[in-house]
Amino acid sequence: MQIGAEGTASMDETPKGKLSFVSHFYMPSIQLQVKTSLISFPSSATIVSEPLGLVLVISAWNFPFVELLLWSICLITTLSLDPVVGAIAAGNAVVLKPSESAPDTSSLLAKLVEKYMDTSAVKVVEGAVALTTALLHQKWDKIFYTGGSEVGHIVLTCVATHLTPVVLELGGKCPAVLDSNINLKVAVRRIIAGKWGCNNGQACISPDYIITTKDFLLDDAQVSGKIVCGGERDILNIKIAPTLILDVSRDSVVMDEEIFDPILPILTVDKIEESFGVINGKEKPLAAYLFTNDKKLEEKFVRNISAGGIIINDTILHFLEPGLPL
Repeated sequence: MQIGAEGTASMDETPKGKLSFVSHFYMPSIQLQVKTSLISFPSSATIVSEPLGLVLVISAWNFPFVELLLWSICLITTLSLDPVVGAIAAGNAVVLKPSESAPDTSSLLAKLVEKYMDTSAVKVVEGAVALTTALLHQKWDKIFYTGGSEVGHIVLTCVATHLTPVVLELGGKCPAVLDSNINLKVAVRRIIAGKWGCNNGQACISPDYIITTKDFLLDDAQVSGKIVCGGERDILNIKIAPTLILDVSRDSVVMDEEIFDPILPILTVDKIEESFGVINGKEKPLAAYLFTNDKKLEEKFVRNISAGGIIINDTILHFLEPGLPL
């Protein structure tokens, strides 16, 4: 509680023309007036928000730039710049470390930030594991990391010395459950759009595996022989054809880690409700998809499955809704 004190955070010192896009997101420091009791009479009390300070953003390689025109509003949704925008809007200074797995986009980010943004408030540093490790051993006021869980463990271990608050966006294995009462062609088109149409499977909310019942899937004679569709690889051009794998072992690597490529395993269960146990036996997914015309099954799914987002009879669309959390 502050008595008779005021404090604000301002972006007014930012050079003209730089960081202008932040004005859409930026809200001045909020001052919340709080009622006081007789104990402190006749004082007044105010809760004043303030920036954390210096923020490190370690971003992923798969979506450095994505622009979506949605409901006539231009939204900048990028795994590199989204947390940077939020940090700047709250009045913080930011160091952005793009992924070394995409060196061209990392270089472009560095050039654009240097040219168009205030480098006293935002800096881009480029490098691989050694640089990231060195950065993590510095003292930060907050760290935002997007990537895999293995590196997520390393991040938390490194920052434990300084007790730095960390936000981890680690992805996960997003299931798509297919009930037997659906229009299969429609469902398949929507899963294809969410899997291979969404950066060729290289998206954290893409369907990562399918669960359906044995009798529904094996009615098709072409599938009953455990057919594997696709699988072709072009090593020279680093390409993999869209691939379906039927009844892969549930303890295999492809079912243990986020796939992040055009491979889509299909698991079969005797009853569709058994899919709940399969999903809940893994880490919480960023998204879970159910295709069904059964309202009771839909209610059970929503009640029993915990995920960042749930969509019924489609995939990835929640990401495009500005009113929903990402």
